Formats: sequence, C-alpha cells, structure tokens
Amino acid sequence: MSPSLLALFIGVLIGAGLTVLFVVAWRSRTKALAAAHPQVPDAVFAILDVFEDAAIITDPSGNVIAASPSSTWVGARVGQRLEQEELRDLMKQARVTGKSERQTLRIRAGRLTRESRLVVARGAQIGQGFIVIFVRDISAQERVQQMRQDFIQNTSHELKTPVGAIALLAEALEIAADDPEQVRRFSGRVSAEADRLGQLTGRIMNLSRLQATDDLIDVADIAVDELIARTVEAHQTTAFGAGVELIAGGARGIYVRGDMRVLIEALGNLVSNAIAYSPEGSHVGIGVKESDGAVEIAVTDQGIGISEDDQRRIFERFYRADQARSRHTGGTGLGLSIVKHAILRHDGEVRLWSREGSGSTFTIRLPVVDPPPGAVRKKKLKRAAKSSAQRKEEIA
Repeated sequence: MSPSLLALFIGVLIGAGLTVLFVVAWRSRTKALAAAHPQVPDAVFAILDVFEDAAIITDPSGNVIAASPSSTWVGARVGQRLEQEELRDLMKQARVTGKSERQTLRIRAGRLTRESRLVVARGAQIGQGFIVIFVRDISAQERVQQMRQDFIQNTSHELKTPVGAIALLAEALEIAADDPEQVRRFSGRVSAEADRLGQLTGRIMNLSRLQATDDLIDVADIAVDELIARTVEAHQTTAFGAGVELIAGGARGIYVRGDMRVLIEALGNLVSNAIAYSPEGSHVGIGVKESDGAVEIAVTDQGIGISEDDQRRIFERFYRADQARSRHTGGTGLGLSIVKHAILRHDGEVRLWSREGSGSTFTIRLPVVDPPPGAVRKKKLKRAAKSSAQRKEEIA
C-alpha cells in the first residue's frame, strides 16, 4: 500500500474512532442526566445538543441542570442559577402558571460586557417544577429592520427636497411667465433639480441591486490597467474644472474577476469624492500594488480629511461627514455605500485612512486572477492627467 493511501486509511480510522467516542460520551451524559432527574423525559435531555438556539433546563430550586452548547452567552452554567434576571423571571412565571410563556426581552450578552441582545424567550414546565427555556437571538433581524426603516425615512427625506424645489420653481415659472429672463433662470434650476432627482433615484436603484442576492451580470477577467484608465478618462474634465491634477501609477498587468461597469462606478465614486473635497492646485493619486494574492487600488487626496467619529459611519447609506459641502457638491450620501457593497460583491474590501487636515486614502482590495494567455506584465507606470496649464494651452 502506498504511503498516501496508508495515511488516508489511518485518517479515516481516527475520524471514525472519534465519532464513536463522541456518540458514546453523548449517550452516557444523556443517561446520567435522565437518571439523576427521572421527572424530566429522557428525550428532552437527548435533544439539547442539537439546538442552535440556547436551550436550558432548570430544577425546582432554579439551578441549571442541563444546557445546550450555545447557551453559554446567556449565562447558563450547570449547578448555578441563571445570570439573567429576565430569564429567571420568565422561569418563575412559567412555574406559577404551568403554561408555556413567551416574551421578547433585551438581555446582556454575558457578565463582562455592556452589549445587549434582543431575544425571544420561551419557558415551559416539564415534570414537577422543572422548566425548559429556549432563547433565540433576534438582534440581527432587529438591525435589518432598523436599517430598512432608516433607508425608507432617509430616502423619503432626500426625495422630498428636489421634488419640493421643483414644485416651488414650477409656481415661480407660472408667475414669471411674461419675463423671459426669469423663465430662463427658473428653467435652469428646474433642470438642475431634475438631474439631482435622477441621480438620486439611479443610485438608490444601483445600491438595491448590489445588496440583492442575485449574481453579478457581466462577469469577466478585467485588466486593472483598463479599469484605472477608463476611470481617469471619465473624471479628467471634472478634475480640470476643479483645478485638481489626477495622477495614476503603480503595478501593471494585474487582472481581477468581476463586472467592469460595477467596478468603474465604485472606483469612480472614490475619485469623484477625492476631487470634490480637494483644494484647487492639489492632486488626487490612484496607486496600484499587488500584495498577498490581492490588488490594492488606493485613491489618495489632499483634502480636509475625515474625523474619527465620521470614519465609523462613513459607509452608511445617506451619511454625510460634511452636510453643507456635500449638498453644495451635489452629493447624495450614497456613493461610499455603493463602493462598499460593490466591492463586497467582488469578495473584496474597502479600507479607509484619514486624518483631519491631512487628506484621506480609500483603498480597494480585490483578489487577483491569472492573466489571460499572452498577457505580459508591464513595468510600473506613472501617468498624470493633463495639468490646468497644459489644458489651457490646448484650448488657446
């Protein structure tokens, strides 16, 4: 027998032996518990180990006599009373009424933390004075529900602003119908608000699509060089108008797997933000490097920076670190949330470094794939968008 087959055979034997030992130990534990507490049906002890939710059995004195493996966080220790006062009250109520009791509670997640969790707890009497308690953590569902409510409220608020402005401008147009100059001015503002409304609804739809469980549509091997080039090209005019220089450089010939349109939007959002928050005469850098099987695309600006408090929430939907400036630049508060979810859909992550007064760096990290046949790794490239002076010379 070859060494590899022998090793496989030994591994199977060891695995089978451990399984047998586990089953024997589990049965012995179940029998011991049942023998010690004959008032409780044997099947109750037998099913504790298969519960994903916390499951606890207490004796007439209120001490825990058995608990599922997932019960440690609720403070269920065999031979001791339940730590959570709320669960003790539920246990007492079930013992008094003799009926199944159900409550939604907020309890601490252990002794050494202030973190609380929202749970659904059920208690019922089994045998004379024995109580079984089931605890299901629904904190995640609560967070999702809260996010939905926040999203609806924020969306309603954001949509109300341009819609209200358009309504007022329509009234102003009607009043100024005989004044061509006023009509032109109000018409321009209506057009601007309509564009803002269209941008907002488009981004809401994009974010909803990225958060859906559906797979990405146009997935292919993507050259990071092309991703950078197309993003720079799309934002050169904006950078020129703001007096900001775009500089791209770093490793070349790297490929990732994904949807080009989605990645261009994500990277474009970072570049657009960097331009909007950079002072005139500064530059925005897009750097590329490969590290540990991933490519890192860093967008760095020389702007105002982001406070530590804002950094914790910067990727939330509709969150704006600078409300006044964001509205002035036409921001929707959805750009960074779109970036986050777009990169997550590509099995990547987004990192942020920032210091107030020193600018910010957003880094997209994506897993790399092998280059297609015939592709050649190129040398590092440093490419700058044309400076304001160069553009002015061309225009002249």
